[in-house]
Amino acid sequence: MVIDLRPENASFRDAFYQLLRKELQKTGAKPLGLDLSYSLVQGDFMGSDLGLRTPLYGQEIAPIFTPIEQEQLENLRLVCLRALALTLPTSKDCRSLLGTQSAASSEITVFRGSLALVQTRFNGEVSFPNIFFLQSVDAQGATFIQPTNWNETRFSRAVSFTGATFRHLSNFQGSIFFNKASFKQAQFQETADFQHSIFEDTANFNQVNFKQLAKFNSVQWLSSADFSDVHFFSQAQFTKANFEQFLLLTEATFDQAVIFRETQFAQAVSLQGASILNLADFSDAKFAKEAFLAVSGLSFNSNQAKILGNSGEIGKRFCVPTLQGNQNVLRNLGQNFRQQQQIADANSLEYTKQRLRLTELGHRLISTNINTAPLANLKRLGFSINQAEAIAQRRQIKPFRNNSELLTLADIDLETYSLLRDRIIVSEPLSLGGWLLQAWSWLALSVLLLLSGYGTSIWLVFGVGGVAIAFFGLLFWLSDRYRRLRPVPIIPTYYETISILVSFSCLEFFSLLAIFRSAEQPWFTLGCLLIIIVPVPIILLMRLYQQGRYHDLLDVSYFTEDGTLRQLRLLIGRLPVIPRNPTFRERYMPLLWTRRWNWLNYYDFSLNNLVRLGFNDIRMRDEHLPSIIATLGWYEWSLGLLYITLVLWTLSRTIPGLNLLIYLK
Repeated sequence: MVIDLRPENASFRDAFYQLLRKELQKTGAKPLGLDLSYSLVQGDFMGSDLGLRTPLYGQEIAPIFTPIEQEQLENLRLVCLRALALTLPTSKDCRSLLGTQSAASSEITVFRGSLALVQTRFNGEVSFPNIFFLQSVDAQGATFIQPTNWNETRFSRAVSFTGATFRHLSNFQGSIFFNKASFKQAQFQETADFQHSIFEDTANFNQVNFKQLAKFNSVQWLSSADFSDVHFFSQAQFTKANFEQFLLLTEATFDQAVIFRETQFAQAVSLQGASILNLADFSDAKFAKEAFLAVSGLSFNSNQAKILGNSGEIGKRFCVPTLQGNQNVLRNLGQNFRQQQQIADANSLEYTKQRLRLTELGHRLISTNINTAPLANLKRLGFSINQAEAIAQRRQIKPFRNNSELLTLADIDLETYSLLRDRIIVSEPLSLGGWLLQAWSWLALSVLLLLSGYGTSIWLVFGVGGVAIAFFGLLFWLSDRYRRLRPVPIIPTYYETISILVSFSCLEFFSLLAIFRSAEQPWFTLGCLLIIIVPVPIILLMRLYQQGRYHDLLDVSYFTEDGTLRQLRLLIGRLPVIPRNPTFRERYMPLLWTRRWNWLNYYDFSLNNLVRLGFNDIRMRDEHLPSIIATLGWYEWSLGLLYITLVLWTLSRTIPGLNLLIYLK
């Protein structure tokens, strides 16, 4: 059917609109709809002339509307109130509804019936501004040659533009979609403007092509938004948008910049398999606690494209489920942030990578290798007798290459595979030596992650060092000052005891504060640290008091200080015991127990051992020194070698200038 609404056919056009208005505005329980499907409309189509004008206020709404229709109209006020929580509404109807008095501008055009435009072709402009559709709108496969105007339109029921083609500007600015909105496989060949719109239900933009600018600024997405397989040929703008549910950008392609500046995300954003070829800007974006960016399989080249975000925040939002298949993704993202000198974000990605590597190592250690596991192990794992025998026969012919090959066996069903796939692996057989090497790698990586965030948190490293320094300082003070109670007591003074305990508590408090503020798993970090520093010293100390001390120079401190010089110094090559040469005994003098500040020397000695830094060169004496005391000193000194290496390594990864020297090409 051809409908000619061009100016030269003015008489038909006027009669056409007059007839439609008369029929569409009839009163009745069931309103009439308009079906222009499979039609060719020539000239401009003014849909706004077909509706019924009515006030927005409850008592003034036209009586021809049914109670359900009146309720639909009144729902607009609730939507406007919710929108007010984020920004001041700009549409005329919302501003009128939120005002205290009615005005002439508080009227709206209502389209009571459904609108069907399936496969309709419009050669002229299409205009439906400021219309409230009470029924569904179906424009599947429609073609709009000239600009379309849906500005501030309200869609109360489902709306479908599936497969529609917009060859010119499409304006949906300020529109409200109360129900599901589908633009699946639509083609926007010119600018698509959805700014300030509200989607109350699911919005489906799957497989849409945006050939020109796509504007979604300040849009409120109250349900999930599906942009899977969308191709943005030009810039995509989501500035100040609000996503209350999931945002799906799976397999989406961004040829130009995509802007999420000041956008709010309440749930996950899926960028799995997406391609970012230019720029993705997440500057000042706000993520809820459970929100993250799923980037598994993301196609992103840091030499050609960039991802922007707030320094120290954006790097923590990237998430991938496994290391396999995503190493290149994490590497490119890390290089992207290093090039922008956002070292904290690059380190967050490195931490994520190593956490996944740790999980992978643990999986290899404890999972069952289906290429080598005996039948009894397969049965114990959960396979039936027939399934275990089928696996054994298959691997004799050809070893499994991956877990999914189990599904090629007729006896293995999907339910069994889904239940057991996380407990099985496919790999080369491991010898005992190989298994021990992997176990060592797992243990070393666990310690690095817990004590330093794999070299990404210097404050965590300082907190760990503070706990160790305070602990060993207290132990050295206790072993040196509390020696015996009888016959002649050799114990510290009350003042010294109070001083050391108060200082120990303060040091531990601030160190633990640094750990709990910096560590991802602070309790595991603390547990790992205590396992390293507590058992051996406590056992040695218990043995020391159990056997007692019966040696010469019992009333002289085990620790000596360099009496020739007192200054802050770096003691890289220092050992914890003075040399045997007698001249050093003249130079190194015992600590003075009678001085009120003597307790500080034990922290200084612990600092010397662990960090190779101190205000004085304090060492243990070389004669009449109990072996247990010497062992305790050497134990901390040995830990100090590892700790100073950890500090320097972490500093090299967290200082921007040094990072550029190490990591940039």
